[in-house]
Amino acid sequence: MLINMKRHLTLISLILSLLAGCTPGPSTIPGLPEAGDGAPGRRLDPNNIADAVPKTENRSRYGNPSSYVVRGKSYNVMKIGRGYSERGIASWYGTKFHGRRTSSGETYDMYKMTAAHKSLPLPTYVRVSNLSNGRTAIVKVNDRGPFHENRIIDLSYAAATKLGILGKGTGLVQIEAIDLGQPLPEQPPSTVPPSEPMAETASPDLFVQTGAFSSRVNADRERQRIAQSLQENVRIKQASRDGLPVYRVQVGPLAGVEQVDAISGRLSRIGITNPHVIIE
Repeated sequence: MLINMKRHLTLISLILSLLAGCTPGPSTIPGLPEAGDGAPGRRLDPNNIADAVPKTENRSRYGNPSSYVVRGKSYNVMKIGRGYSERGIASWYGTKFHGRRTSSGETYDMYKMTAAHKSLPLPTYVRVSNLSNGRTAIVKVNDRGPFHENRIIDLSYAAATKLGILGKGTGLVQIEAIDLGQPLPEQPPSTVPPSEPMAETASPDLFVQTGAFSSRVNADRERQRIAQSLQENVRIKQASRDGLPVYRVQVGPLAGVEQVDAISGRLSRIGITNPHVIIE
């Protein structure tokens, strides 16, 4: 009887292992950091990469649900992208997802000027500007991601090369949706000799915003709690929204993306789980 029980348990264990091996995990979602992803052997000259050409296209039949869930977090898809503009941290994805189907149904080609975004309609054409070196690129958003905290766009290998963020893996960018009803403004050409690194201007200041309050008292309470827990510089920046004052609690300035990620991890341990990256 003991032998039969051991055989039974072994059989159950084998079945569970097979099921686990057949179940797609989070690593199948474009935009997630994943071991084994990287640049191909074929390198591109950033000066010879053409922008995506904006054109009117039908909305993706599969890529525009009103909302979707990844890793237990819900994301809402925008009905229109017109007027969208945001600053934040860009990442890129390459060989691991090359040839896979994107959220729009198109095949991901790392040599094309495309990108992934969590909420813009698919497709949307956007201009991405690297705030550290002044380079710009126009890409077609045809995928969902990145689902890494503190990232706002995942660029193809080609787009990351053109913008000069390939080596670092991330870059500080501004994203602006392109209005297809308006002519594109001309951009000055930006070139760099292939053998030389891209020169960077003064790096923008980085902050992690933990909350925005209508009450200065509540903002002060938040600032004190964070300063005591993290031992970091915390400021309150006053602004206005709909004619009323708003007090934004922000940690920083921070040295770079690595410190932003580290601070975000420490904030989560004291119950602040949705920080927002501010670039000035």
